[in-house]
Amino acid sequence: MERFFWLLLFSLIISSCSGKNPYLEASLKPAELQGKNKGWFEKTWGAPDGKASRFFGGEIWTYYRIAGGTSGKSLFNFSPNQCQITLKFDKDEKLSDYTYSGC
Repeated sequence: MERFFWLLLFSLIISSCSGKNPYLEASLKPAELQGKNKGWFEKTWGAPDGKASRFFGGEIWTYYRIAGGTSGKSLFNFSPNQCQITLKFDKDEKLSDYTYSGC
């Protein structure tokens, strides 16, 4: 039984360090494959927090979201995790790539 506990704990640690967010991947990967455009993201996610143009056409949109957090020993000591989502659109205004961190 103890061996099972350590194996379970080890697998949870490894999966939490993988850097992938399954909920975000389930939203962004199909959007990329289906060729969702900027209008769809603005309607679904709202206006981006930042925009920049790309060198060969298109835009880069950045969203910042609160994604959980940690609480300290006192009752009101909460430190939120800020998630940064970067969407890259091609010159046809379709999602071509995405990255995220802190999610």
